[in-house]
Amino acid sequence: MDNNDLTPRLEPGLYIVATPIGNLGDMTIRGAETLRRCDAVACEDTRVTGKLMAHLGIKKPLLRYDDHASDRDRARLLAAMRAGALALVSDAGTPLISDPGYRLVREAQAEGIAVTTLPGACAAIAGLTLSGLPNDRFLFAGFLPVKEKARLDALTGLAAIDATLIFYETGPRLVKSLDAIGSALPERDIAVARELTKLHEECRRGSAGELSAYYNAHPPKGEIVLLVGPPGESEASAEDVESLLREAMESVKPSQAAALVAKATGRDRKELYALAMKLRGQ
Repeated sequence: MDNNDLTPRLEPGLYIVATPIGNLGDMTIRGAETLRRCDAVACEDTRVTGKLMAHLGIKKPLLRYDDHASDRDRARLLAAMRAGALALVSDAGTPLISDPGYRLVREAQAEGIAVTTLPGACAAIAGLTLSGLPNDRFLFAGFLPVKEKARLDALTGLAAIDATLIFYETGPRLVKSLDAIGSALPERDIAVARELTKLHEECRRGSAGELSAYYNAHPPKGEIVLLVGPPGESEASAEDVESLLREAMESVKPSQAAALVAKATGRDRKELYALAMKLRGQ
């Protein structure tokens, strides 16, 4: 007899279970227990989830649910939730982050079906913690568009957001995305986190140009978290800088005003002093 048959079943409903993003040791005890006690598992790729289930010593029916899922597929899963406990997993990390699971959750909630979340690994958060970029405010923006103009438009639309931007990216597209960031969001601090939780985990910091050159010479593989620092004070417009200098010179000497504005904006102090002297002579 399969020892899973001796495990008490869960109450009917949907259980959102986070899975490891690389290191299988990151599977939570509660997540593994839920997979052991559920009646079936909805997943993106049955082969990927099958390997995790085999590692955990668990056998359950695996039901495919991915980007190509139809209304009929969701209806089948909703029926499974009404009759028993259905776990929802992604290939790696927390479900619903850049995958279609939110539709399933929304419809389950609309029908009054119980939905439970079991947190765990998330590549976006893991990348943020490694990046060394400001993390008090951040925006997860998923994958950038594939086409060049759409990619630039998306980045331009995010330019004014005062937060660290987090994207998912693939190895073959990384250099193109870095080049687009260099064009749309110049002077930003960038971090590329890859192989997260694995043996060769790395997080490389630099400008878009520096990182583009590096990864052009060392093509990366696998899935990547690409992070863009928030707009710094150094990105203040020329009008803003001039206004700051005029305001400062109302109470201090031009040299002191230049020092204050340099500290506030990151601009070069000597250039600011020259501008301050020019403004004073006007």
